[in-house]
Amino acid sequence: MNLLSTLAERIQEVDRRITAACERSGRDRHDVNVVAVTKYVSLDNVREVVAHDVLHLGENRWQNAKPKWEAFSGLPANEQPVWHYIGSLQSNKAKDVIGKFTYIHSLDRVSLAEAIADRADKLGLVVPCFIQVNVSGEASKQGLEPEELEPFIQTLKQFPSIKPIGLMTMAPFEAEPEETRPVFRELRMLRDRLNAQGILDEPLTELSMGMSNDFEVAIEEGATWVRLGTILVGKEEA
Repeated sequence: MNLLSTLAERIQEVDRRITAACERSGRDRHDVNVVAVTKYVSLDNVREVVAHDVLHLGENRWQNAKPKWEAFSGLPANEQPVWHYIGSLQSNKAKDVIGKFTYIHSLDRVSLAEAIADRADKLGLVVPCFIQVNVSGEASKQGLEPEELEPFIQTLKQFPSIKPIGLMTMAPFEAEPEETRPVFRELRMLRDRLNAQGILDEPLTELSMGMSNDFEVAIEEGATWVRLGTILVGKEEA
């Protein structure tokens, strides 16, 4: 399938499905944001995505994102996309990512928080971060265990250059998306319990959850950011 000839249709279809999911769950469409996961597409196709006003882009490896980031970095600030780091981030790579990626979706350990804060402090930045939680308990998934979440957030208070804004999780891939619902529901409940406890200076407002296979269920359960790759931007043949 040719991305360039179908991108507008894909964007329209994704928006229709997001709108329908919001209507089913009584939510405002404007509360749901899309991160276009561009890790599998070329720079030319990323340019086309941005030209269609899809301005939030997600990458999970700096070495792959670097030429794409550099291609846009010379543009005026109001014309640049907003970069989201959505993959597991090695602490020694934080120096490459912080200052280039606005959002980090995968904060899950103190050593990474230290590396992010060190770089952010040097740049004079405050970095909005999602805390990644392994709700499903899969060994293959990154993230904190749910019971580790509260003490981790307490630890983050020593890093004023890190701003926790929400939680992130990845559900197992299921043939029936409905089967992912308990994972997304649990993440929302975790966020709400943390907010009710009042342990944060500011409440967590965001939930980064849902991908191409299950984003509608995630939205019904409260997702504020969905990370969409193949369904939106496609996947190029290697």
